[in-house]
Order: sequence, then structure tokens, then C-alpha cells
Amino acid sequence: MSNTKKDSITALIMATVAMAVSFMVWASLSPVANQIAVSFDLSASQKSLLIATPVLLGSIMRIPMGILSDRLGGKKVYIGTMIFIILPLIFVPMVQSFPLLILLALLLGMAGTTFAIAISYVSAWFPPEKQGLILGIAGMGNIGNALAGLIIPQINSNWGFDWIYYSLIIALIVIILLFATLAKEMPISSEKKTLKQQLSVVKDKNTWFLSLFYFLTFGSFVALSNYLPSFMSDQFLMNPVNAGLVSAAFAAVATLMRPVGGVVADKMNPTKLLSGLFICVILFALGMAVLLENYVIFTTCIFLTALAVGLGNGVVFKMVPMVSKGNTGAVTGFVGAAGGLGGFFPPLVLGAVKESTGSFALGFVFLGIFACICLIVVWMVYIRPKMSEQKI
Repeated sequence: MSNTKKDSITALIMATVAMAVSFMVWASLSPVANQIAVSFDLSASQKSLLIATPVLLGSIMRIPMGILSDRLGGKKVYIGTMIFIILPLIFVPMVQSFPLLILLALLLGMAGTTFAIAISYVSAWFPPEKQGLILGIAGMGNIGNALAGLIIPQINSNWGFDWIYYSLIIALIVIILLFATLAKEMPISSEKKTLKQQLSVVKDKNTWFLSLFYFLTFGSFVALSNYLPSFMSDQFLMNPVNAGLVSAAFAAVATLMRPVGGVVADKMNPTKLLSGLFICVILFALGMAVLLENYVIFTTCIFLTALAVGLGNGVVFKMVPMVSKGNTGAVTGFVGAAGGLGGFFPPLVLGAVKESTGSFALGFVFLGIFACICLIVVWMVYIRPKMSEQKI
């Protein structure tokens, strides 16, 4: 194996594993949110705010972190980010007030920016014709959400709350050392783009459309994988370990479907694929809203939703090269930020809906309505114009 190929594969492996560990940090509060809510006597809305807060900074900061990776190199930025998130992890076990916990949750959100850093870093190692598959594999670092739901309740049950965060610190230190030792810095273009040039993607309407679609697909993935541990406990009175297993399974299905979506989109029209997936999300969301009390139907619909949004994540990022024009980090950051913000609002909405109506049903109706909007946009902007051209 040539050094270049070996370096490329090492970069892909390290970036994906580092993202998985970072995403465990990003999702670390949600599996124990009910326990924290009891300790701090939180309302449903306050608990939802706690779950959603890490998503906020992890979304907004994807844009500058993606640009920074393109400029300085993904390895440096990746390692620096992982060192930074160790700091709030140290203080979480010591926190005594809810406002301080919210501040630490916000800082933990930096772990979510590793998505943009990883995509920028990995994409520099591979040619354009392999980007669909490679970015799909790198995106599997999202499996960290599943690992959080699977492992954190077990650590909490066996060793206690504090060891959740001590374990994450140890895992990060190991990954930092491996990354620093084994991976090389990505090739950085000698042609330095100005900040204005990198942000020029904002002027392209396609950037906004892809952001809308990713707001739905990745936002649903983040929101549901983070909120399911609390939701399943509240709605079906499941214990934390079993609720964590449901969340982990949801996140795992969505994550494993991501590269499949990228590969299928390589061979089929991605916009038509998206329209079909949006129709599926509409049907599953309405099914969950109407039959919320039925455990079997709800869990079936939630896993079918994981399948649809997971495939959708891969399809959307297959479409990113349409608008990247060499600004991979900038476009990834922008679209990724939109997806992250899509994970910030639903927990807040679900918490408010539960408090106002006594049921989560209306929250899933809102999901179906938003999927309808995305379906209309993809039809009007991409599919209908192509059909008109073919007729001419």
C-alpha cells in the first residue's frame, strides 16, 4: 500500500472514530436528563432546554470551524477542539446549580462541531469521484449518539454519574494521542481563499435549499436520538437502561443508513430520492401522532423514521458538491449548522407541547408539516423544472 493511500485511510479512520467519541460527549446529558431533572427539580421545559442546549453551540460553530479547518488544517483543529471539550467535562460532576449546568452544556456543544471538521479533513484526502461514499463513511461518526444511549446508562448504573464524565475524558485523551501520533495533516490548498470567498456559498440558493432538507433529516436524527431516553421514560414508563437502548437503536439505524443513502444517490436521481423519503417521514410522523399510546406502532414508526432520515442525510451530502466549488468546509459548516439547529428546536417544542396539552402528539404533527414543506420545495425547485426541460 502506498504511503498516500495509507495516509488517506488512516485519516478516514481517525476522523470517524474521533467524531464518534466527540458525539458521545455531545449527547452525554440526554441519557441522564431525567435523573438530572429530579436532582435539580426541573420542569419539562427546563429538561428539554438542558437536552437541546449542547446542540445550539455545536450547530452554530460548525460554520467557523469548517472554514478554520480548510485554512489551518483539520488535524490541528480537530485535536484543539477535543482538548477544549475536556474542560467542561471536568466540571459537570461538580456542578451545583442549573444555570451553571446550562453553561457547561453549551460548552459541551463544541463536540458537535467535529462533524464539519471531519468532513473538511477527510474530503481533502480523496478525489471527487469517491466523495459520496467517503463522506458517508466519515458521517458514520454520528454513531456516537447511539453509543451514548447504549453505554452511558450502563456506566451510570454500575459506577455512578461522575464516572460518565471521567470515562469520556479518558476516551478523549486516548483518541487525541492516537490522532496526534498516527494521522497526518491534510493537504492544504496553496490558494488561500478570503473569508468573503469562503462565505460566498451563502449567496447560492442551493446552499439554503440543502440546509432546509438537512434541517429536517439530520435535525430529526439529533433531536430524536437525544430526546428518546426522556421521552420513552415519560411516555411508556421505561427504565433508563431500556430507554437508552431504544435511543441507541434509533441512532444506530439512522447512522448505518447514511452511507447507504450516499451510495444509492450516486446511482439514482438524488432529488427524486429525497422526495420519496420526505413522503415517508410525513406518513411515519402522522402515524406516531395518531397512535402515540400504542408502544408497538410507535416504536415501529420511530425506527422507520430513523431509516428514512438516515438515508436522507447521505443523499443531502451527496448533493453538497453541487454548491461547494472548493469550499467544502464552508458548505459543510453551513449545511451542517442548519442540520444541527434542526436538532435544537424539536426538544424545546416537544417539552412545551407536553406542558401545554399533556401529550406529545402535536409535536409529531409539526414534524409531518415540516416534511411537507420540504417535499414541496424539492418538487418545485429541482424536480418540476427538470420535467419541463425534458418536455421541451
